[in-house]
Amino acid sequence: MSGEPMLPTSHNVNGAHAPTPGTVAEWLALRSPPAPPALLERMREMLAEDGGRPVADAPQVCLSAGESRLAILLAHGATDRTSALDLLAVDALVSYAFEAAADTPETLEQIATDAMTRIAEIPEAS
Repeated sequence: MSGEPMLPTSHNVNGAHAPTPGTVAEWLALRSPPAPPALLERMREMLAEDGGRPVADAPQVCLSAGESRLAILLAHGATDRTSALDLLAVDALVSYAFEAAADTPETLEQIATDAMTRIAEIPEAS
């Protein structure tokens, strides 16, 4: 055993047990195909304690984490190769926000509008 807690399970379409994520961090870890380990770790770092929020909050949690890190990167002019992993993690978090939002299509338009507005308001590096 790995020492990590077992996730609750549900049945998938083939009748096999599939883990059911309870938190945003668990949901990210179960994406298929999986993110490369270094990218997944960076996303977890960006989520911080918000990774423990309920999976239903994934669209807003992922969007907020990506937006916050992007603002920091741009404020510091950190847009070169040395920041590549952070930039990839920002992109992945925003993409995952939309993947999670797709589970509730009735909220997708509002989340897209919110994302465009919030990201457009981030000041560019000076």
